[in-house]
Amino acid sequence: MKKNSFYFNHPSSIKGFSFIEIMVVIIIIGVMALAVGGKFLGKADEARVKQAYADFSTIQSQLKLYRLDNYRYPTTEQGLRALIEKPSIDPIPRQWQTGGYLESLPIDPWGNPYLYRTPGEKGEFDIYSYGADGVAGGVEQDKDLYHWQRFETTE
Repeated sequence: MKKNSFYFNHPSSIKGFSFIEIMVVIIIIGVMALAVGGKFLGKADEARVKQAYADFSTIQSQLKLYRLDNYRYPTTEQGLRALIEKPSIDPIPRQWQTGGYLESLPIDPWGNPYLYRTPGEKGEFDIYSYGADGVAGGVEQDKDLYHWQRFETTE
């Protein structure tokens, strides 16, 4: 059984996609990727903000334990570092918990240290982050976040 080589080598018998068909498929895939990708990028920003508020909660609870042991919160000068090592500047805590209150200080989701001050703007202390840009002020992902703010989704 010999195959007809003419039939298999004839240009009209070769099936494939035209350049236009390939471009249409690429454009459709690109539009779909933009639609889905844009939605996921917004979710990533939202996840970072949620992580910051979760960190605020952890730090806040450890600050309260510090206060229970030492009758006061760390000063602004002592900072959050007082949660991982006993302060060496006044007021020196007398009942500082051996091993500290945190294993290490968390950093915000943008790679910057969390900030702390006492007295706070709306309470005994503030725990805050300057957001993605790391400087005071800003909007959207650069917005400053404070532990006393309510988390709100962007949807």
